Amino acid sequence: MAHKKGVGSSRNGRDSNPKYRGIKKYGGERVIAGNIILRQCGTHWHPGRNVGLGTDYTIYALVAGTVKFEHKDKRRMRVSVEPAA
Repeated sequence: MAHKKGVGSSRNGRDSNPKYRGIKKYGGERVIAGNIILRQCGTHWHPGRNVGLGTDYTIYALVAGTVKFEHKDKRRMRVSVEPAA
């Protein structure tokens, strides 16, 4: 009998945890300060007015209001929050 395991089972078993990236709050939705608007890899979306950018490129609301997605051109897509009146 062989004393080595088959190549498959001994080398399997590693998988990374899901990162749950993507848009969490869509345009027109109401947010409060601190709400995460979207999670991303790099700056696919850029921060606009009244939003912050985390170290992992998470965009979050700094004030309460309504989410607004702005497309100036293909290269610069921006996310802002319009403050509540």
